Amino acid sequence: MPFARLASATTPTAHIGLGLAAVGRPGYINLGREDDLPAVRSVDALRERAHELLDAAYAQGVRYYDVARSYGRSEEFLADWLRSRPDVDDVVVGSKWGYTYTADWRTDAEAHEVKDHGLATYERQRAETAELLGDRLDLYQIHSVTPDSPALTDKKLHAELAEAAAGGLSIGFSTSGPAQADAIRAALAVTVDGTPLFRTVQSTYNVLETSAAPALAEAHDAGLTVIVKEAMANGRLATGHASDAVAAVAAQTGLGADAVALAFVLCRPWAGVVLSGAATANQLASNLHAAIVDLDEDRLARLDALAEEPGAYWERRARLPWH
Repeated sequence: MPFARLASATTPTAHIGLGLAAVGRPGYINLGREDDLPAVRSVDALRERAHELLDAAYAQGVRYYDVARSYGRSEEFLADWLRSRPDVDDVVVGSKWGYTYTADWRTDAEAHEVKDHGLATYERQRAETAELLGDRLDLYQIHSVTPDSPALTDKKLHAELAEAAAGGLSIGFSTSGPAQADAIRAALAVTVDGTPLFRTVQSTYNVLETSAAPALAEAHDAGLTVIVKEAMANGRLATGHASDAVAAVAAQTGLGADAVALAFVLCRPWAGVVLSGAATANQLASNLHAAIVDLDEDRLARLDALAEEPGAYWERRARLPWH
């Protein structure tokens, strides 16, 4: 298992990963992008920014990198960086299939991505990912599984995924939406010839959205590596956007609201890797301070009290504009 390399790591930042969703394409729903990215978001400009982040992350001990077919050119940017750093042989690379990027490098596209969990999409996107990342790919995840996803019941798809697993690729899934817990439990029940199909789960969990926690603990107990995405709630927990309650805890720690938000997730015993979605090197450095944040029982209780009703959280997320 590739994540065994992280499980045995001694540096705390090895359990913080870098996701390239925010810099793999010119438009995304994170708050503050108008200040975070270059004024001209050309392919070359974002490639340079992605490489800057990857260099900084690696130098500071980050060893998991997360991309997806729908994150614009994120796979391409990561592949370019890996080719330029032949000495980098101790990282874990994960990507996702199931969404197709359709914005054509525009921020005003009517649709930025289209979801399809069918077998034909898997076969097409698996070939596209292989062309870019080749044998550097460690983990391939079904992107944003929901309880009604055909990926949970398609036996032909399961057979092809199991074949990929037999060839050494780890198979996982990510979840989104207010029914994440149901999707996680349904995925845990998927087997091929009596063997569980999935080895990782990537879910949204943060100060404001904690509903998946019991199911993620079950996944961890079943032997899956748990990867947490959107720990910053798409910027809602960042300095300048975080609530007064989060800001007050951050002030007590002497660190940023972002570090507090990530530390809130890192302290969960089931959290294997927590993703930073930083768009600048300074943001990444601040995020990595999460490894030293001291959240005592009182601070954790104050943060726990901020959780929103899942339906309300996801409804608000759906209204975030693509910047």
